[in-house]
This record gives sequence, structure tokens and C-alpha cells, in this order.
Amino acid sequence: MSFRKIVLVIVEGPSEDEALSVILEKIYSNNTVRILIMHRDITSEKGVSSDNIISKISKTVSTYAISTHFKKSDFQEIIHIVDTDGAYIPNSHIIEDKNLKKTIYSPTYIKTNNKIGIEARNKQKSSNINKIWNCKKVWGINYHLFYMSCNLDHVLYNKLNSTNKEKWEDSFDFAKKYKENIPRFISFISGSDFSVTSSYEESWDFIKKDLHSLERHTNLGVCFSEDSSLLKTTE
Repeated sequence: MSFRKIVLVIVEGPSEDEALSVILEKIYSNNTVRILIMHRDITSEKGVSSDNIISKISKTVSTYAISTHFKKSDFQEIIHIVDTDGAYIPNSHIIEDKNLKKTIYSPTYIKTNNKIGIEARNKQKSSNINKIWNCKKVWGINYHLFYMSCNLDHVLYNKLNSTNKEKWEDSFDFAKKYKENIPRFISFISGSDFSVTSSYEESWDFIKKDLHSLERHTNLGVCFSEDSSLLKTTE
């Protein structure tokens, strides 16, 4: 029996891990799925630009590999899942309200107490995403970037502006719902009205247009299409 290659899934936070890890482990049963939790959004992190984001992701992956005693050759694929957070919307759809304590997202606008700050965040985030979505390899490992729009809670649970408590509860319920019915999950993520699965390249063209990066969309289903060549399992 051959060595089970690692599919490394990079997510922003632990609730994403809770929602998806057990499901992905069953989908890629011929591989070993490892979840790397960033505990941050690297695409909008201070000091991260299109000039250095690939090297920073590579450093994160190599540090993880060293800490877990894996070699580069042990990895088959990196799946990186990011929230779009409305990064591509026109600035006219960012509304300032000085009375707000936290930023509010809707499918048609972002409301914030710091419009200039969100505009700068979106410019940085969209520039960084544009750099990495068509990056073929990170640290010499096959790499693909997928999005949840406006964020993972929006796609998986049809909720925006969830509290941390709600995120944990919803992620637990989601995993429980789908972990014993993988075909049902694939149908949900690939065949819903929010699924963008025409092709990897076209799905990225789509999310950059109009208000799509605020609306409920994901291209994660591209991973699971029958003709996908992204993630061939190791027999």
C-alpha cells in the first residue's frame, strides 16, 4: 500500500476547522487531510502585500511541515479557503456610520464606523487575492485558492455577522448534519444556487464583478466536480 499523501487545508479560524475537517477527511479518504488554522486573515494582515504574500504563505506552510516532521514530498495539495468580505465591491457600497461599534455586512453594502479603513482593507485584500488565486505552487506544493462569500458563515449557514458563540454552534451542527452523508454535502456545496462551479478560472472572474464578493457564493465545489483535475487521490 502506498503512502497516503497529505492534502493540507488552510483556513482562517477554528470554527472553519470544526465545520469542514471531518467532511473533507471522508471525501479525500485515500489521502491524509491536515487542517492548518491561520488564526488570522493573511490577505488583509498588516504588512502583507502582493509582493510578499506568496512567500509568507510558503513560510507558514514550511513552518507547519517542520513542526509536524513532514517533508515537502509528503504533501499532494494545498487547499486554501478565504472569505471574500466584500473585497471587490465599489467604494460607494461602503457606508460610514460613526455610531457603530463593529462593521456590519449585508449582501448589498458594508456599514462601518471607518469607511477609509475598509476601503484600504478591500484594496489590500483584493490585490493579494488577485496575486494568489492563480498561483500554481506554494513551497513547491500544488496550490489552489477557494472562496466563501461574503464569509464561511454566509455560505454554509446563510448567516451574516454571527457572534463567536453562533459560529461554534453552527459549525458543530453543520459537521453533524453532513459527516455521515458526503453525497449530500457535495450536492449542497456544488449544486446550490450559490455554487459557482463553471471552472476554477471563471469562478474567480465571477466573484470580482459587481457585488458578488458580498453576496452568498462559493467556488469550493470545483474541488469535487467529476472532471476536476485539481485533487487526484493517491491509490
